[in-house]
Amino acid sequence: MYKVVLILGLAAVLGVSACSRQQSDWEKTRAANTTDAYELFLKKYPSGEFTAQAQARVKELYEERDWQKARDIDSAEAYQAFLKQYPEGKWSEEARIRVENFTLAAAPSNTVPAAQAGPAADASSQPSPPAAAAQKPGQKPSPAAAAQPAPASGTGAYGVQLGAFKSGADAANKRWVNLSAKYPKVLGGLSPQVSPRKGDAGTLYRLQVVNLSAKRARSICKSLKAHAQACVVLPPAHR
Repeated sequence: MYKVVLILGLAAVLGVSACSRQQSDWEKTRAANTTDAYELFLKKYPSGEFTAQAQARVKELYEERDWQKARDIDSAEAYQAFLKQYPEGKWSEEARIRVENFTLAAAPSNTVPAAQAGPAADASSQPSPPAAAAQKPGQKPSPAAAAQPAPASGTGAYGVQLGAFKSGADAANKRWVNLSAKYPKVLGGLSPQVSPRKGDAGTLYRLQVVNLSAKRARSICKSLKAHAQACVVLPPAHR
C-alpha cells in the first residue's frame, strides 16, 4: 500500500513539474514573440495546453510579415497575391481597398459606365458656354456676358472611396460606423453610399461619400491617410 501511495505521489509531482515547465516555456515564447520561437514551442508541445494559442499566433505573425512585404512593394499584383494567400485574414479588406484604388487610378478618366454614373454631374464635363467677345476699353459689357455666373470653386461632383468589400454591403456599412465614430471631425455630416461593382473576382461593395467639392474630397483623404487609413479621391468620371 505504501508503494502505491509513493508511486501516485511521484506521478503527481512529475505532472505538476511538467505543467510548470510548459508554462515557463510558454511565457518565454510569448516574450520572444517570433515565428521561430512559436514553432519551436509547437514542436516541443504539439498537443499541450497552449498549442492552439501558439498556432494562432504563428499564423498572425506570418500574415503580418506578408502584409508588410505587400505594402513595401505597393502594387496591385502584390496585394492580389496577398489576398490569394489570406482571403479572410486581418488585412484582407485593406488589401481589397488598395487593389480597388489601383483599379481606379488606371481607369480612363473620360468615360463613365452608365451603371456607375452618379447623380451629380461635373461642371468640367459639361459643354462650355460660348466665350464672350473681347471687351474694348471703356465699352459696357453685353447683357449675355454680364449674365454669365462666376465659376464655382467646388463642383460637388467629386467623391471619396473609403473601402471595397467582398463580403457584402453589411461589411461596408460596418466600416462606415467605425470610421465615422473614430474620425468625427473629418467625416461628420457626411452620408455614405455603398456602390456595388462587378469584376472578375466577384462583386466588390464600395463604401463612398459623394457630392463633394474637389477641395473637400482631397482634404478628407489627406486627413485619413495621415492616420494610415486607406482612401482615394474619386473624380467625377470614376464614380
